[in-house]
Amino acid sequence: MSENTSPARTQNNREERRRKLLIGLATGVVVAGLGMAAYWFFYASHFVSTDNAYAAVEIAQVTPSVGGTISEVRVTDTQAVKKGDVLVVIDPTDAKLALAQAEADLGRAIRRVKGYVANDGGFAAQIAAREADEKRAAAQLAAAEADFERARIDLQRREALSASGSVSGDELTRAQNAFAAAQANLAAARAGAAQAKANRNVAIGSKEANAALIADTTIDTNPEVALARARRDQAAIDLERTVVRAPVDGVVAKRQVQLGQRVQAGTPLLAVVPVQNMHVDANFKEVQLENVRVGQPVTVKADIYGGSVTYRGTVEGFSGGSGAAFAAIPAQNATGNWIKVVQRLPVRIKLDPAELATHPLKVGLSMAVKIDTREKD
Repeated sequence: MSENTSPARTQNNREERRRKLLIGLATGVVVAGLGMAAYWFFYASHFVSTDNAYAAVEIAQVTPSVGGTISEVRVTDTQAVKKGDVLVVIDPTDAKLALAQAEADLGRAIRRVKGYVANDGGFAAQIAAREADEKRAAAQLAAAEADFERARIDLQRREALSASGSVSGDELTRAQNAFAAAQANLAAARAGAAQAKANRNVAIGSKEANAALIADTTIDTNPEVALARARRDQAAIDLERTVVRAPVDGVVAKRQVQLGQRVQAGTPLLAVVPVQNMHVDANFKEVQLENVRVGQPVTVKADIYGGSVTYRGTVEGFSGGSGAAFAAIPAQNATGNWIKVVQRLPVRIKLDPAELATHPLKVGLSMAVKIDTREKD
């Protein structure tokens, strides 16, 4: 009897152990699941992450403000530069000549305006002289009128007496000649008076025209001088702009300019990448952004450092539209053949400048971003 029950008892013990093992395993799975659920609910669900992120920066494009021939190129690609460093020099010969001409034009304008001021006194003297001429002409006209009246009366008398023979024909002829001369002198006097008045008006008009050129101004503030000075200043600025300097601190990239090249204003020469101002553009799915707010803390890792370096940053802002909205060929979602696609919205991440200085980044490097959404405000 004992021989028959021993194998059965052994089998029962094995099944009991297996049952306990399965129960323990199931319990472990349930506990692990509950732990994972609790971890997700209380911690992991408050984070959103993406590896669709890239380092970016506001690149400074360097273009000349004046045209000319390149005489010096002082930088190469990958070279670090400081704001104000000389990058390119344009041959300044034309700019120097333009400045010299502008300075000469300014000097000529100053002398011309000084002439206007001096002429103002001369025109006043001319008006006084013309007024005197007008008075003299008026006196001459009065004298001519008196002579004419006297000659007229004398002629009338001679003509009245000639009929009775009291006046000889020769005396009558002299009276007629005197009348004709007096009449001519009167016409001349009238013309002289009119001319004197016209000359006075011309002098007054010349003085007013000259006064309009200098009214309410000094030599320095006169419009002609101001215009010439502005052109001189522009020429001086153009000469200064023949030396092209770095607009920001950074690294030279995309150098296209070559020695001896003829360039026009606005021609792209090179770019300066301010690596110290690098940020990250993280493209999150729209369904991930429900709880993302500006100012929330972010952890960022760069593929270039193999994940060994972690950057601390903050959410700085959101793009005004999805990537598809700004694509070269935007999606035509208004068509009948429409398939909903989850869109991605670029989120700008600001990085710590001190960490960037320790571990610099370059534009376009791949990044992994995780945002802590527990801070709602």
